[in-house]
Order: sequence, then structure tokens, then C-alpha cells
Amino acid sequence: MASDLLTIAASGTNVARSALNVTAQNIANASTEGYVRRDLRTAEVAAAGGMGRVNDISLSGSTVAEVHRNADSFLQSEVRRTGSDLARANAELSGLKNIESSLEQTGAFDSIVNLEASLQQLSSDPTNSSQRSAVLASASTLANTLNITSSALDATAQGLQSDAGAHVDEANGIGSDLARLNLKLANAGPNNSDRPSLLDQRDQLLEKLSGYSAIGTTFASDGTVAVTLGTNPPRSFVQGGTSATLGMAVAANGTLSFAVDGQATDPGSGNLAGAASALTEVDATRTRLDQLASNLATTFNTAQAAGVDASGAPGKPMFTGTTAGTIKLALQSGQDFATAPAGAPAGSRDTSNLDALRQSLSSLDPAGTYNNLLFDVSSKVSGRQVTQSALDTIASSAQAALQQQSGVNLDNEATNLIRYQQAFQASGRAMQVASDIFNTLLGIGR
Repeated sequence: MASDLLTIAASGTNVARSALNVTAQNIANASTEGYVRRDLRTAEVAAAGGMGRVNDISLSGSTVAEVHRNADSFLQSEVRRTGSDLARANAELSGLKNIESSLEQTGAFDSIVNLEASLQQLSSDPTNSSQRSAVLASASTLANTLNITSSALDATAQGLQSDAGAHVDEANGIGSDLARLNLKLANAGPNNSDRPSLLDQRDQLLEKLSGYSAIGTTFASDGTVAVTLGTNPPRSFVQGGTSATLGMAVAANGTLSFAVDGQATDPGSGNLAGAASALTEVDATRTRLDQLASNLATTFNTAQAAGVDASGAPGKPMFTGTTAGTIKLALQSGQDFATAPAGAPAGSRDTSNLDALRQSLSSLDPAGTYNNLLFDVSSKVSGRQVTQSALDTIASSAQAALQQQSGVNLDNEATNLIRYQQAFQASGRAMQVASDIFNTLLGIGR
């Protein structure tokens, strides 16, 4: 019996020591990103045999069954899904805010209003050279602000494209890392000491990858993972020890398309989807802005062609260029502005051509058109902010649930330290008792 007690107590000290090691590991990594709390799983040792104990299969101590990662695949999947949706919303909202700033801060709307006001003032005194110069100055300012607005939209597009390119590179790097981890996991046995750490790295990489695109995962019993990327349709990205290549193409209008090993796919969510959506909005905004610039140039140039300038000469085109980025003032002097109808003499005070121009502008309503454009973008920003806020709450809740389930709680670990320390001390005391009994039996034998 003493030898059995000694064996049982020794196994207890080994288990308690291992539990203390696991607890210390949890405490040391409480702030380590991606670390999943470990639990020690123990099992009773059932061994038969021994004199007088032929049918006794109990009272043989305990052993460490496994070091278990307290991971929940469902909660991890929810964190990846909600985080991916939030990443898309963040990227899209950031792009829309930049578009809004491009339209709002360049002063294009005020320039349109000022040009219309200067035309109204000129109609009261069409021969006034200072008022003619004011019209040209307002027209030049309008062209410049449209140029600046177009450049700001280009800068927004370039920023989104650059970020998306960097994210594509990072996604490909993660794919390569996952493929290498698959090989390590396949070679690591179920009781390999490196296995929990490899699984932590795998899950952390999957979470990062989901920030760039929607992903699908299939886990094997050995811990390896097969990953698909994107939607409509999803494409195989990581399979065993190999990874595919995610590519990005920029169209002539600045919008993005993606492919995995040459096979087209839609990111679905994540930063890449948000950037693609924002760039589509940039293109739509630029198209409307270019149309406004073209209509303005056409309206003024048509009016110029229908009238004569202050010297009685046929009017020359007022603007060159047909887009917001290329429109420029062509007239050199306020005297070149054609306010009088064709056939009128030099110095004519007949403003019928100017009146026709103002009527055309009133029908065109450039200020209203620009205001509608800004209003549409601002409405989308407001709507995306509501969506982003809701997705942020959902993602935070998913992250909190995962952290509660798999994260390290220092209070619990402190309790475990005391519990396992007491177990270790008790097992040590049992060993001492076994030793005392054995020594007593030896003394009786003498």
C-alpha cells in the first residue's frame, strides 16, 4: 500500500506541477495578442495488477491528458465575419469623407454663385470694363476651383488604390504564412508542445486576412486549414502547403477588380471591398463633375459664338477643355466677353446675348447641380456612418464574447495558482506519509 500511495502522490505532484506551469504560461501571456488561454486536462491512471490486487484497476494516480486550447471556432468565425464587415465600412466611409471634402472645401460652389452674380451686375452696365474684368476673374476662379476639385478626387482615388495595393500584398504574405503553418501543423503530433502556439498563429493570421476580404475556412483534424477568398464566387487561396496569388487591376476609370490566380472574384467584405466601393463612388462623382464642367463650357462658348465683343468682333470661345480637370479660361480680356448680339456695333449696350446666356445658365442651374452632387455624397456619408457605428458595436460584442471565452482572466489564474499550489503541497505530504509508513514497516521487520 505504501508503494501505491507513493506512486499516486508522485503522479499528483507531476500533474500539479504541470498545472502550475500552464497557469504561469497564461499569466505571462495575458497581454499577448492572439494568445488563447490553456487548460490542463487530466485523466485517471487505470492500471491492474499487483499481489492481492488482481482485479483492482483503480487507485493508480493521475496523468496529464493534454494541454487544451480554450478556443471556440464559432466565436472565432463571428469575430472574423463581423470584423471583415467593419473593415469594409471603415474603408468605404473614409473614402466617402474624402470625396465630400474634395467637393466641399475647394470652393467650387461659391465660384459658381459668384460668376452668376458678376453676370447679373454686368447686365446693368455692359460697357463697364471693371465689371467685364470681374466676370473674367470669376470665370477663371471657377475653372481653377473645378481643376482643384478634380485633382482632389484624383488624390482620393490614388490613395484608395495605393492602400488597396498594399493590402493585396499583405494578404498574399498572410497566405504564404498560412501555407507554411499548415506544413508545420501537419508535421506536429497532437501532443507536440509547439502545437498550441501554431494554432494561435493560425487563428491570428485568419483574423488579419478577414480584414482584407471575406474568407471561408475548412479545418482538418490535424489543425491545418483550407482558405477561400472572396465571394461570387469564392476562390481557393490556401490549400495545404501552397497558397495562390491575389491580384488587383485598376481600370481606366480608376475602379478596382480582383482575381485569385487569374480567376475573378469579389472581395465581398474587408478593406478591399470598401476601397472598391469608394472608388466606384469617386468615378461616379467625377463623371457628374465633368458633365457639369462640360455643360458650363458649352453654354458659355455657344453664347460667345452667338454674339460680339466690345469691339464688335465675333465672340471667341470663353473656355477650353471639356472636363473639370481640363477646363481653362481662354479669354484674355474682359473686352472679349460677348454681351451684344451678332451684328451689333462696337460699344453696344444691347445685352440680349448676355441675357440669353443668363437664361441658359438658369436652365442649366450649375449651382443647384453642384449642390445636389454634394448633397448626395453627404447623404451617403451620413448613411454609412450609421452603418459603420452599428457594425462597430456588433464587432465589438463578438470580440468581447471571444475574449471572455478564450482570453486570460488574471483573477481566475491567481485562484488557480493557489489551488494547484495546495494540490502540489498535499501530494508532497502524501509522499511523506508513504515514506513514513514504509520506514515503519522496515523497522518492524528488523
